Amino acid sequence: MKWKKVCAAALCLAMAGSLAACGGSSGSAANSGSSDGALTINIWDANQQAGIQEICNDWTALGNPKVNVEVIDWDNYWTLLEAGASGGDLPDVFWMHSNYAQIYMDNDILLDLTDYIEKDGVDMSMYYEDIANMFTRSDGKIFALPKDHDTIALLYNKKLFDEAGVEYPTNDWTYEDMYTAAKAITEGTADDTYGYALNTSNDQDGWFNYIYSYGGNIINEDKTDTGIDSAESKAGMEMCRKMLTVATPQSVVAESGTDSLFVSGKVGMITQGSWMINTFYTAENSADYAWAEIPYCDRNGDGKCQKEERQSCYNGLGWAADAATNRPDECASLIEYLCSKDAQLKQAELGITMAGIPGISEEFANAFEGMDVSAFTDIETDGTLYLRPGTRNSGKWQDPMKQAGGFLDAFQNPTDEAAMSTACDNVAKMIRNAIAEDQ
Repeated sequence: MKWKKVCAAALCLAMAGSLAACGGSSGSAANSGSSDGALTINIWDANQQAGIQEICNDWTALGNPKVNVEVIDWDNYWTLLEAGASGGDLPDVFWMHSNYAQIYMDNDILLDLTDYIEKDGVDMSMYYEDIANMFTRSDGKIFALPKDHDTIALLYNKKLFDEAGVEYPTNDWTYEDMYTAAKAITEGTADDTYGYALNTSNDQDGWFNYIYSYGGNIINEDKTDTGIDSAESKAGMEMCRKMLTVATPQSVVAESGTDSLFVSGKVGMITQGSWMINTFYTAENSADYAWAEIPYCDRNGDGKCQKEERQSCYNGLGWAADAATNRPDECASLIEYLCSKDAQLKQAELGITMAGIPGISEEFANAFEGMDVSAFTDIETDGTLYLRPGTRNSGKWQDPMKQAGGFLDAFQNPTDEAAMSTACDNVAKMIRNAIAEDQ
């Protein structure tokens, strides 16, 4: 069909240079379901597979078809969906991400759920409004229901803190406190061990939060401009630059990754998202690990944390379906079930992830026996959540801003104070140009 050719071209353009890269397939023919009549679900996080399969089995037990939950790694996942949009071989139901939701909705690749939602009386007001809006097109049509939400916290290794004689992080820590501790650990431990590591290729769990805690922004609320070159944003990125001077060099992070460095005992602290808890909970030395709330910036200097001074980027996935599926009723039913209060409560209780519905994620904090992960849920009362910033086609600037001509030189050479301010100015131009092209 002609529209699929147009969609494929649009998606190739949107994904060029994005987090999605090369190769892979799901091995399932989604439009007709699997050979045993089961619906096929594709996700990219193996940590969630067993729990989601259990919830899908509950739906099947109600007299619905069997569901097979398949995991495709992040890069191959988006290559698979791009190929499916062109070749008509998408999975029945799958996760949708904020990076790509707009382009998929605009090109009618996703099943329109609007009539099902109205017919079945789904209360859209029960979801996080930002996340629900993310999957609602400008004409009011809804193409995915909120699956979850996530937040960011500070993970630390008690053993390295003890070795360096540094007190453990608390929920009262500022970014300056984190810097002081990181510097002491870096100087007080082995040469290949550092107090802090930051993967600058990541943003939601890292340097975005510096900017917002210091009062700046990446994208303003109406998505018409950026404040990344403001004094507040530059102050946040200056704090980030300062942290990088006592952190694991970016060349090492690029080779090994912050998570691997942390579980290897080479890093005292990282900031990380709630979606990664299980990685550390099941690690060999998990007894040494603990979580604290993400630090804050004491903007007014009163020594106390106001809600706006502690900022955590949050995001949420959506459950979506193939617009060309020949089983739309079943796909819509499954999506509504997965996003129901009962299923999302079970999702939290199983420790799969926090809910896409406010007020039922407390059970998530109790799902990891022996590890206190309340920092991820407490942020909603102790701080402010801001939605992961994006525009209609975020791919035009989100990856380029981390590359040469953007922040790359400043990240790799943190002793150059002027480079970070210049990078903020350069990135502001990238974002403004992208916004102008989208309009």
